[in-house]
Amino acid sequence: MHKEDSKEYLNKKAFYDKVLTIYGRNAVLEALEDEAVTIHKLHLSKSNKDAEVLERMKSIAKHRAIEVKYHDKQSLSRISKNAKQDQGVALDIVLEHFGDEEAFKVTHNSYRIIALDGVTNPQNLGMIIRSCAAGHVDAILLPTKGAAQISPLVIKASVGTLFKMPIIKTSNLKETLYAFKKEGADVYSLSSHASSSYKAQNYNDKTIFVLGNESEGVSKGVEAVCNESISIPMQRGVESLNVAVTASLLAFL
Repeated sequence: MHKEDSKEYLNKKAFYDKVLTIYGRNAVLEALEDEAVTIHKLHLSKSNKDAEVLERMKSIAKHRAIEVKYHDKQSLSRISKNAKQDQGVALDIVLEHFGDEEAFKVTHNSYRIIALDGVTNPQNLGMIIRSCAAGHVDAILLPTKGAAQISPLVIKASVGTLFKMPIIKTSNLKETLYAFKKEGADVYSLSSHASSSYKAQNYNDKTIFVLGNESEGVSKGVEAVCNESISIPMQRGVESLNVAVTASLLAFL
């Protein structure tokens, strides 16, 4: 591969890494109507019957100069990856704030990050994104496997804040946390069994909080990378909080 071809390939890859495809008529129309959402392409099935909502989509696409592509049913299902629920429409959204750890580090000398280790409930992920966007969090560190991924349900639960919140994608959470730690970050895992309170710490200007799976907590491998385990003290015998509520408390710490 020539140098120019390689550069073009990397640029295309960087772009498509930021593209999320959503499906379903309500979700697609809502995204099209939101001028703050950057749209790459609208996909429609040739087999769609005439409907007001489809005409509305095409009208918005024309107004916003968004490319519209028509596909047979099978081709559209390969794009949406959900033939049963796509309702004959799909939309490519550009998530401007998606990126990797290296891109994030270039623009951030100090930060607070919430890392998610095995959070599988899409609604929890959406609510976490919303709280982080509203609070003092600079990014969410999200594994690409073994965790909830960005979907129409997550977008809905985030109430649109997904498009404002920087999200760092990682294929190996443990290695990424270790890389941040080597550059001076303090990494804290949240556990109901920890003896140290989250309010009793002196956090430095590079801090990462790790929130674990809804039922099993932070995995042992990730726990081993952390500097310390901290807890949110509970009253009246309450054992733990929902992971999204925990994220909310940390976001406004």
